[in-house]
Amino acid sequence: MSAFPALPGIAYGGDYNPEQWPRETWREDVALMREAGVNLVSVGIFSWALLETSEGVFDFAWLDEVLDLLHENGIAVDLGTPTASPPAWFFAAHPDARVRNRDGVVMGFGSRGMASHSSPAYRSAIVRIAHALARRYARHPAVVLWHVHNEYGVPVGEDYSEQSVRAFQGWLLDRYGSLDGLNRAWGTAFWGQHYTDWEHVGAPAAAPSVVNPAQRLDFARFTDHQLRECFVAERDAIRAHATQPITTNFMANQAWATDLWKWAPLVDVVADDHYLWAADPDAHLGLSIAADLSRSLGGGAPWILMEHSTSAVNWQPRNIAKRPGEMARNSLAHLGRGADAILFFQWRAGRSGAEKFHSAMLPHAGTRSRVWREVVDLGAKLERLAEVRSSEVVADVAILWDFESFWAQDLEWRPSVDLSHNERIRAYYERLWRDGITADFVLPGHDLSRYKLVVAPAQYLLSVADAANLTRYVEQGGTLLVSYFSGVVDENDAVHEGGFLAPLQDALGVLVEEHLPLREGERCSVRWTGDDAATLPADVWQEALQLHGAEVVARYADGPGADGPAITRHRFGSGTGWYVSTRLDAIALRRVMTDVYADAGLVPRGLPEGLEVVTRHGAEADYVVAINHLEVPARLPADGVELLTGAEVRTFLDVPAGEVAVIRTARSAGGGGRPPE
Repeated sequence: MSAFPALPGIAYGGDYNPEQWPRETWREDVALMREAGVNLVSVGIFSWALLETSEGVFDFAWLDEVLDLLHENGIAVDLGTPTASPPAWFFAAHPDARVRNRDGVVMGFGSRGMASHSSPAYRSAIVRIAHALARRYARHPAVVLWHVHNEYGVPVGEDYSEQSVRAFQGWLLDRYGSLDGLNRAWGTAFWGQHYTDWEHVGAPAAAPSVVNPAQRLDFARFTDHQLRECFVAERDAIRAHATQPITTNFMANQAWATDLWKWAPLVDVVADDHYLWAADPDAHLGLSIAADLSRSLGGGAPWILMEHSTSAVNWQPRNIAKRPGEMARNSLAHLGRGADAILFFQWRAGRSGAEKFHSAMLPHAGTRSRVWREVVDLGAKLERLAEVRSSEVVADVAILWDFESFWAQDLEWRPSVDLSHNERIRAYYERLWRDGITADFVLPGHDLSRYKLVVAPAQYLLSVADAANLTRYVEQGGTLLVSYFSGVVDENDAVHEGGFLAPLQDALGVLVEEHLPLREGERCSVRWTGDDAATLPADVWQEALQLHGAEVVARYADGPGADGPAITRHRFGSGTGWYVSTRLDAIALRRVMTDVYADAGLVPRGLPEGLEVVTRHGAEADYVVAINHLEVPARLPADGVELLTGAEVRTFLDVPAGEVAVIRTARSAGGGGRPPE
């Protein structure tokens, strides 16, 4: 269980930047916050230049005034350390702390995320201001949470400065122990890259051709390590003075510089920022993935939605405004998937700067706007849902999500530019979502015994140890479904001895002899071998498979793999391993999953496909959260009390188009699994 901030009910609010406004606006802000039901705001995240006006010289007077005002009005504070945006004086004093990109260009001032995380000067400065803030505000009654930095790795993760290169050399020495170990791991016999001196080992900067992929993978690991060290330094500086929980805001499925499985144990409570991708007509599916991943990272404990938007954002090619009711659907979908805090960026829309077109709780149009009315309405809804706090989501299915594998797969010179781990996870997740089956996300090395089904949509990189864990899972009765281009390389991005998929041969009963990617736009089909003789459309990818005990469930009807096995099923021990060697979309996957569910003992809910339903389990009751994404009412079988209206529900509830219902029902045993610790 996480150390959640000490607040009654569901936390509601967002980033508050009073330093951007005159003092007379502050009192108007807190009055409107009370009207909207706001009880938590994040303060100080980009205020370094105003708090430390020159090196070691602090001015806390304005922040004292803001925190006192918020406390007087019953509004709690998530106090940020402003270290994502060092002041101009810092870079004037320490020009070598600037980030250098892969092409060797030094990044200038005027943005955010501009400092090298390997810079000793930067590390000293962030510890100094974290100590100063914690010494002053650790006992302030408004402060219930500490917020370190902002969105680590965004916009800058990798840094190719001289300080970073030196730190990388030290990190590699710790990892491999010797140059011989490094040369073996990186396969430096290829292209004559053998190293004889640590000083010759650099960052994988831009080069005439493709840079050693093992080196690039390690540089991604190193970057994540450096970012985490900076977080820990600030966290420990705060903890020397303060007892409140400490967190930082992840971007669970929208930023890739951080391995959040390594970050989650370092925070007291998981917090996530999520923004809809406006170009996606089913962006609510990406939202659900982010929410389930955030919950999974925290071991199933309630988590904080630290940022999302009331309407449009400002940084996408086309920043689409949310439609009426969409903000509430988004917010309550996060709640349904385990969030106990619903926060936005930001409270009041800014008049200046790069984010002035970003929506806010109090928009430029003020309190006569639709967005403001919806903000006030959402605050009232969350008050009525206070009892949902601390209840948990339990899932029967796990999906593998491995940041290191994603880093490796995304490097150059893969068999096809159409290979996408994001797309494959989305397709399998969407199938589960449309079937009403809630999923956790896990690593392949986690304890999987609690799950009826484990899905591996894109596990390109798989260590021998993790493959053995998956094999034991099947042998002991689990159902494992693996998609193509998985089990290809080990942790050093070297192809497994025995070939593609070799470490999963026992579990799946099949090996991949050759990859058969399709040409751009080329399509193919898969013919089911059972009684129904279904034909499923596919594209992008085929494989030539060797059977080693697996039965053929479907064959390629055409394409380079014509007549060869396309989908296989293998009984191993007490469980079953499935392998799907081509790209099927979520619609075509329905036929596959019908048989997979049968093996796993899972039953789809049979609800309208646009009705999203997830259950939170409390100590005394369950809470069924139903979000209707359809343009017509959707019927949900249920008995209990609908908390937003107080209406009694018997047998079923018709959820209006575009609306949300939360039904308190009798306590059940829940699903069959718990997320990994």
